Amino acid sequence: MQLCHYYTTALEDWVTNLYQRLGIFHPSHIDIEYIARRMNIFLREKPFPSTHQVFGRFRCIVVDSRLSKEEKREAFFHELCHILRHVGVQSMMPEAFRELQERDAKLFTKYAAIPYHMLDFIDWNERYIIEQMAHMFKVTPKLCEERLTQIQNRILVNHSCFSNHFMCFA
Repeated sequence: MQLCHYYTTALEDWVTNLYQRLGIFHPSHIDIEYIARRMNIFLREKPFPSTHQVFGRFRCIVVDSRLSKEEKREAFFHELCHILRHVGVQSMMPEAFRELQERDAKLFTKYAAIPYHMLDFIDWNERYIIEQMAHMFKVTPKLCEERLTQIQNRILVNHSCFSNHFMCFA
């Protein structure tokens, strides 16, 4: 697979810029405790569904302690997105707006777990690429598969756009 035909989204660029400001340049640098500390977010684990809280300058992410290590990382990224990018109380907002925030948080989770600026660390010829990615980025194989599919689809779409540029503007 050639990444030269891959173009990032604004959200991917936003995550890359955030990580670079935090000095996160390698998969081993993605440490949720470090990220929380640098972002002045209290991080706790409790045996109930993951959530976040914001009260003025106080920000907290509570990750479900019953999850696997990989699922905890994904839950952290999801809640981190809500803290950094969203406002309002979801239970009091229109359903469409709540769905938009959830969609953004799901995309953010993929980009934060397997960021664009770290795709070069992936061996694209690896037979067991999903397992390699899951091990390298410490997330579930399901998330790796979703991110890999997303990357492949974006390469195909962009490649076909450049091959038939008039079709992309129709």
